[in-house]
Amino acid sequence: MSAVDEPLYPIALLIDELKNDDIQLRLNSIRKLSTIARALGEERTRKELIPFLSENNDDDDEVLLAMAEELGVFVPYVGGVEHANVLLPPLETLCTVEETCVRDKAVESLCRIGSQMRESDLVDSFIPLVKRLAAGEWFTARVSACGLFHIAYASAPEMPKTELRSIYNQLCQDDMPMVRRSAASNLGKFATTVEYTHLKADIMTIFEDLTQDDQDSVRLLAVEGCAALGKLLEPQDCVAHILPVIVNFSQDKSWRVRYMVANQLYELCEAVGPEPTRTELVPAYVRLLRDNEAEVRIAAAGKVTKFCRILNPDLAIQHILPCVKELSSDSSQHVRSALASVIMGMAPVLGKDATIEQLLPIFLSLLKDEFPDVRLNIISKLDQVNQVIGIDLLSQSLLPAIVELAEDRHWRVRLAIIEYIPLLASQLGVGFFDDKLGALCMQWLQDKVHSIRDAAANNLKRLAEEFGPEWAMQHIIPQVLDMINNSHYLYRMTILRAVSLLAPVMGPDITCSKLLPVVTTASKDRVPNIKFNVAKVLESIFPIVDQSVVEKTIRPCLVELSEDPDVDVRYFSNQALQAIDHVMMSS
Repeated sequence: MSAVDEPLYPIALLIDELKNDDIQLRLNSIRKLSTIARALGEERTRKELIPFLSENNDDDDEVLLAMAEELGVFVPYVGGVEHANVLLPPLETLCTVEETCVRDKAVESLCRIGSQMRESDLVDSFIPLVKRLAAGEWFTARVSACGLFHIAYASAPEMPKTELRSIYNQLCQDDMPMVRRSAASNLGKFATTVEYTHLKADIMTIFEDLTQDDQDSVRLLAVEGCAALGKLLEPQDCVAHILPVIVNFSQDKSWRVRYMVANQLYELCEAVGPEPTRTELVPAYVRLLRDNEAEVRIAAAGKVTKFCRILNPDLAIQHILPCVKELSSDSSQHVRSALASVIMGMAPVLGKDATIEQLLPIFLSLLKDEFPDVRLNIISKLDQVNQVIGIDLLSQSLLPAIVELAEDRHWRVRLAIIEYIPLLASQLGVGFFDDKLGALCMQWLQDKVHSIRDAAANNLKRLAEEFGPEWAMQHIIPQVLDMINNSHYLYRMTILRAVSLLAPVMGPDITCSKLLPVVTTASKDRVPNIKFNVAKVLESIFPIVDQSVVEKTIRPCLVELSEDPDVDVRYFSNQALQAIDHVMMSS
């Protein structure tokens, strides 16, 4: 190919690949658009590549999605913001396709381009595009239009602004529920760009129409708008316009709408202020906590701590706590689980006395719940209660339940307890830990589930780091080393794992005097799995000890293992020997 023809080659290749039957080739070609644009240069990209993409009638959604994404970052390749308007036609076409994710990506790219465009170009190109989409015959265009108003409106002159507000109002009353849904979900973004006088007049009228829509899918999106609009309005306007809507929505006939209210309610409390919260929103929230639909109770229960933080403790104890007690014995395990995941956060809000008197019995009942997730959620947040009531009371009231859970039949519950032990140990202190929890930690090393045994070995390492090598030498090492003679090879493997984790914490002296002899003895084990794990342990601990120990003890042991009949034992021992040689050579 001659040098003159060379610039034509990329575009020719692109056109060929874009028309190829193989979808993967078409996709690859679209993803290389930026490379091709750089090869063509800015002018040819504007005059050849973009028109070609506008005419491209590919029917594969994956290809169209990739194209919508690529065009969003194309402004530098067409010559910067002064030529950004050339990117609008292909994206406008993509805004009308049937596949939702393609339209969403095209809208996202248009927003990105529109936010960079000059004001004159917005007026000449972007606003007309929004109007064309809003007047589109097919509903997909009108759905896409709703997501572009906040970009078009911000830089528009006064006349087009009035027209844009009017068009948005029409979209909110569209015959198609999908268009009204899109208008409702984008109302918050549009409202942030509208002047306050028009916000109170036009936007609130639109909002009130959406809240009375006969489709629950539109109403529930209007609930999302409540929080966004509440933050834009002055408190007195928020009380006048938003509060009645939320109170009505909390009693809506559709559980989906009530579910959205339960999710959004605490955000609105901040917008309306303390007094309306106490008189209007607390009763609404109590209704949601006692809703007859489990999904609504789940959403409300999950927000109970956030809601209590907004109220003063007396209000929370008077109104919310009775509901929390009811929810702790709710018929739905998912409601109890949602409550358990946040209830510990109520302790700092309510204070020590109320926590001891009112919350502790609820914690205990949830700790004994038959559903493992409920128990797990309580265990993982115990530190929040400890900060409020102190370790003595926590240990008296909750520790018996924790010890019971340490032997729970569900292994995931036992695992959660193990992972919590180091934190509990640091809070309880060494004396208390030795009395109550020390034996449990050893017991877990012989659990039937591998994940528990592995976590137990990790737990010993973390405890040794917490309480120090001297404590570990006294309380952990002797008991761990006794277990190396267990008749079951899986338990012997767990001990080797524990040794490899403890060695770096214990230091070279204890490793050489106590741990290494046990490992070298295990190399004579009859089970190949033990022997190749010995090779792995020796590889992990040789950097800790002196070179003389490596040559006298570790290397001879590995050489012997490298001649073992079992192929895996030979492999891991040779790998360990290579690691030692590599370190020796580099040092």
